[in-house]
Amino acid sequence: MFDKILIANRGEIACRVIKTARKMGIKTVAIYSDADRNALHVEMADEAVHIGPPPANQSYIVIDKVMEAIKATGAQAVHPGYGFLSENPKFAEALAAANVAFIGPPVGAIESMGDKITSKKIAQEAGVSTVPGYMGLIEDADEAVKISQQIGYPVMIKASAGGGGKGMRIAWNDEEAREGFQSSKNEAANSFGDDRIFIEKFVTQPRHIEIQVLADAHGNCIYLNERECSIQRRNQKVVEEAPSPFLDEATRKAMGEQSCALAKAVGYASAGTVEFIVDGDRNFYFLEMNTRLQVEHPVTELITGVDLVEQMIRVANGEPLSITQDDVKINGWAIENRLYAEDPYRNFLPSIGRLTRYRPPAEEATETAVVRNDTGVFEGGEISMYYDPMIAKLCTWAPTRADAIEEMRIALDRFELEGIGHNLPFLAAVMDHSKFTSGDMTTAFIAEEYPDGFQGVELNEAELRRIAASAAAMNRVAEIRRTKISGRMDNHERRVGDNWVVSLQGEKFAVSVAADTDGSTVTFEDGASLRVEGDWTPGMMLADMTVDGAPLVMKVGKITGGFRIRNRGADLKVHVRSPRQAELALHMIEKLPPDTSKMLLCPMPGLIVKVDVEVGQEVQEGQALCTVEAMKMENILRAERKGVVSKINAAAGDSLAVDDIIMEFE
Repeated sequence: MFDKILIANRGEIACRVIKTARKMGIKTVAIYSDADRNALHVEMADEAVHIGPPPANQSYIVIDKVMEAIKATGAQAVHPGYGFLSENPKFAEALAAANVAFIGPPVGAIESMGDKITSKKIAQEAGVSTVPGYMGLIEDADEAVKISQQIGYPVMIKASAGGGGKGMRIAWNDEEAREGFQSSKNEAANSFGDDRIFIEKFVTQPRHIEIQVLADAHGNCIYLNERECSIQRRNQKVVEEAPSPFLDEATRKAMGEQSCALAKAVGYASAGTVEFIVDGDRNFYFLEMNTRLQVEHPVTELITGVDLVEQMIRVANGEPLSITQDDVKINGWAIENRLYAEDPYRNFLPSIGRLTRYRPPAEEATETAVVRNDTGVFEGGEISMYYDPMIAKLCTWAPTRADAIEEMRIALDRFELEGIGHNLPFLAAVMDHSKFTSGDMTTAFIAEEYPDGFQGVELNEAELRRIAASAAAMNRVAEIRRTKISGRMDNHERRVGDNWVVSLQGEKFAVSVAADTDGSTVTFEDGASLRVEGDWTPGMMLADMTVDGAPLVMKVGKITGGFRIRNRGADLKVHVRSPRQAELALHMIEKLPPDTSKMLLCPMPGLIVKVDVEVGQEVQEGQALCTVEAMKMENILRAERKGVVSKINAAAGDSLAVDDIIMEFE
């Protein structure tokens, strides 16, 4: 077995690989850029080597620099993680030339399967069902439009060397095909150094289901069941689960056997994933094969008990698989939520900055529940503009899908994260959405259910009452604390009242609080009462309560006259007032935000790639105004309404902060 491996990656996946290597008694080497000097993966590894400036194309994906780090540390093998150099055949060749093991598949498999065009041709030859499309190289936008017309809209425009949603666009008409081709080409060149593009039919209402395969160099190949990855935004997976709530055993077997046949056809050896789209009749079509470890691999590990990173290391060491297809079972259900530094209230645009608070839920593993958090950040750390916006992968497991979802709900509520915009509220909303809980979702889920973006969650009255009762009980504790701090601690201490009015989400609840040593009984005007128990004290930012015996976990902040409470995707201002204060509050004038309707504000920190309009130009609703690049993704900003440009404050090449004014309108 190897004595030392180098991880040619960063962030959570580097930390993930280090954990398994440590378990196997293998020493690890981390590499890092200037931006990652204090990163978690650097701290966790036994050694660390600096490899250059923050941009990945000057550090993490420069093969010569990685090879120098390998030589300097004497690493015998390299795990590439995902992204970066993980599917780069030149890197695998360089390792082979240096007699260093690549913890991944053979070069030939990377070349044939890593390239989407070649892989489709091989899949067709192997008898795998594929989606109609144009596999040749496309020279320019005019040709892209012509091909799209021939295939029939909608079409998917993809980077041949792409992955992770980069270099990918859906076009519904000629204009979008033209724009999408250019943006995909630019993103592909920046992210992968390869701007080749192909186009295929976009199958509407599909489910995205993938098969995990594991093969060795001795001709053995098994499949470790499937993962459902249909909850996506901009073709980037957000929620994954294993198994799929849609597949039956016959379809699972057929997909698994086809995946293994494809892997054997290219001499595959290592962990890999074959991705399919599946229609409503369970017909499945090959999309691509990822010749690397997938981001969502933890859910497969949780239902099978197989450590995929360990298996990759053992295969790279020349060992045959120690498990057969008959050994692979499905034990329970697992769900993964990807926590991104993306602001859901700003249409999921990237957010950067310092993590002023980062307290994930405690990891646990029992016979009835597992909470796992794969992460590469820490409290006080910086989310950089240079890399993928993923903060963590929160996973839960339970014997049933319903139980796994409930475990995830509570884990999301317990996840404390402050300092940047993030998608925790959105993930919580998805976990409560009827289409998700029923398993009736497609890759169009987010577009269909949140067509105008995510605006937060409206809680039902039962949930509002649970929060109102808890807030009233918590307020009583805070009032007692305030009374004592004020110095009135003698026999004349002011008594805290029992009657309060709780206002939240436009509702008002008049309640009375009867406290005892174990908690409080909160009674509403209609006579209904709720029993609230918990050990919350003023200053605690997480309230772990029970209401009538059911858990209620809330993130708590202080506002004038009450609390800011976040729970299940809702962000609430909860005012707890005496009856007289509530009466007077009716006369308070609401402060309105400033009018920015005639301005185009930069929705995220980023770089202006180009400006499409000029001063004095009339623009129409939906017209492209400019393009902003952030976290390796290009974002086209469009006019919300018809208008005339009166002032432009930014030019291509400018770096802007969030809410900087890009242009103004008459």
